[in-house]
Amino acid sequence: MAIIVSKSGKNAQKVERSRIEQEDYLQQYTLDNPEVIPLYDIKEDIRLLILAREFSTNSGPIDAIGIDKDGEIYIVETKLYKNPDKRTVVAQALDYGAALWRHSNDFDYFIDTLNQSVQKVFGMTLNDKIEAFFGLSQEEIAGLLEGVKKNLADGVMHFVVLMDSLDDRLKDLVLYVNQNSQFDIYIVELDYYKHEEYEIIIPKIYGAEVKKDAAIQKSSGSRQQWSEEEYLSSAKATIDGKVYPAFSKLYEACKTSADGMRFGTGTVRGSVGPFYNSISRRTIFTLYTDGKLAFNFGWLNEPTSAIEFRDRYFNALKSLGLKLEESDILVYPHFPINQWSPLVEKIIQVVKETAV
Repeated sequence: MAIIVSKSGKNAQKVERSRIEQEDYLQQYTLDNPEVIPLYDIKEDIRLLILAREFSTNSGPIDAIGIDKDGEIYIVETKLYKNPDKRTVVAQALDYGAALWRHSNDFDYFIDTLNQSVQKVFGMTLNDKIEAFFGLSQEEIAGLLEGVKKNLADGVMHFVVLMDSLDDRLKDLVLYVNQNSQFDIYIVELDYYKHEEYEIIIPKIYGAEVKKDAAIQKSSGSRQQWSEEEYLSSAKATIDGKVYPAFSKLYEACKTSADGMRFGTGTVRGSVGPFYNSISRRTIFTLYTDGKLAFNFGWLNEPTSAIEFRDRYFNALKSLGLKLEESDILVYPHFPINQWSPLVEKIIQVVKETAV
């Protein structure tokens, strides 16, 4: 299939689908751009943190290992068209899962190995990377790692295989496995296009249709979605009374204007974010029960309406005096309540002007 590329509606060019020739390139691309895996089709507003590449096991090296903020584990493998029988990837994924499961007998060694990888790739410790990526407190990081430990011991993992093409037999096999097991296998087919210095990748995920509802409810330990009553009660008990009115004001203003409020599943700290259907089904910020406020620029990368909103939103917030770097428009900068509470009226106004 070809796509059409143009600039400002002119000079349209047809670009034919290309091949990714090297699996090593795709592995590195996934490490640098985990968004290529459309896990948002499985669990809303998910973010995947890739922690290790070429992770050594008794069954051979795993291409990449990642986690999400709920402590769920993702084994990522890449297989290009050169593989003669793609059905073998299912057996390989299970083999890797069993090898990884053995690490539950020595979880400290497993974490130490991940820590070494994170320090090598990112130049920081595992805990520091988790804190920077997800905006979690140390207590929440401990809870996340406990979730990883439990999932590892229970053999509850997600296998994600990236491929540039797949056939109906493999699709049927994946659906069968997901329907009849406690673990999940997802195949991501990548349509790859190259135009001048640009790369265009269109990902399509298979296997999510069987377990989507279960995946949303699946949790590490006893995690459940917070209710509004629990969320507000926890915030009132946690946040200093001098700044709590700012928290309440922001929450109530967005609850009134948004199309919906999505509550999180943290074990220690509750969270909520407003979403606006005209922009995206993803939340534009996350407000935590300890008062921390995270702006979700990184999620607002599709559709076009979300990108256009993100740019306006970012520039408007930056003009308020919030300490935002240009690179923050691609991530999730967060601020403690003592930093954003003096600006709460202006933040509400920015949301009202840019989102409504």
